[in-house]
This record gives sequence, structure tokens and C-alpha cells, in this order.
Amino acid sequence: MKLKTTALLFTSLLVLAGCDQAEKSAQQLMGKAAESAKQAIDDTHKAAQQALSDATSGLNSKKESSEKDAEKSESSSQEI
Repeated sequence: MKLKTTALLFTSLLVLAGCDQAEKSAQQLMGKAAESAKQAIDDTHKAAQQALSDATSGLNSKKESSEKDAEKSESSSQEI
């Protein structure tokens, strides 16, 4: 009877130790997944900012060109 009780207690300890190790592994995995997700979000944010900056500078360049063209046409019409 003592042998069965001892074996049962020992098995229970092994199972608990295994569960504890599994929990630690799961926490590490979740930490890595969270870090990867954060990095992906940061990279996406940078790319979006760059695209917005490129689009805005393109619009500013077109606006400046239009203003210069308008000034040229005004000065040519004044010469006539």
C-alpha cells in the first residue's frame, strides 16, 4: 500500500513539474509572438509614414510647378 501511495505522489509531482515547465514555455512563446507582432506593427507604421511623406512631397512639387506656370503665363500676357 505504501508503495502505491509513494508512486502516486511521485507521479503527481512529475505531472506538476511538467505542467510548470509547459507554462513557462508557453509564456516564452507568447512573449516572442508579442515581440514579433510589435515589430511588424512598427515596420508597417514606418512604411505608411514614408508613403504618406512621398505622396505629400509629390503633391507639393505639382503645386509649386503649377504656381510657376501660372506666374509665367501672367508675365507673358502682360508683355502683349
